[in-house]
Amino acid sequence: MTEEMSTQSRTPVHLWIVGAVSLLWNAFGGYDYLMTRQRNREYLSQMGINPDELLAYIDGFPIWAQIAWGLGVWGAVAGSVLLLLRSRWAVLAFGLSLIGALVSFAYQFAGPPAPAGMDEGAAAWIPLVIVGIAAALFFYARRQQASGVLR
Repeated sequence: MTEEMSTQSRTPVHLWIVGAVSLLWNAFGGYDYLMTRQRNREYLSQMGINPDELLAYIDGFPIWAQIAWGLGVWGAVAGSVLLLLRSRWAVLAFGLSLIGALVSFAYQFAGPPAPAGMDEGAAAWIPLVIVGIAAALFFYARRQQASGVLR
């Protein structure tokens, strides 16, 4: 085996770091999604928002916004796992996750008013952070695919 071939097959350390951190970040998103979908009032009350108001708000989402939310969350989790597996499918998963997040948050910003407390503090800016990280992961995965790291 030539040195050129062994260099191409080596996985850069930053991929393992980005993959592990993204999996932790997105696993929390999956946990949040599951706790919300299971209507866990104890978990939801920790957000400082009335759980009944929050659940009524989420229940009012049209089906396409609910699907987009799930796509955003689970696409990101899949993308992180696929990135760690060095799979080229991570690009598609992160792309779908970004689309899901954009559509879901667009509805939240343009739709009916959110319950009190969701428009202040961390709750007000966290959607922008989520979209920013989703975009960064998508572009990172594309770059890794272009450089031959993802197969």
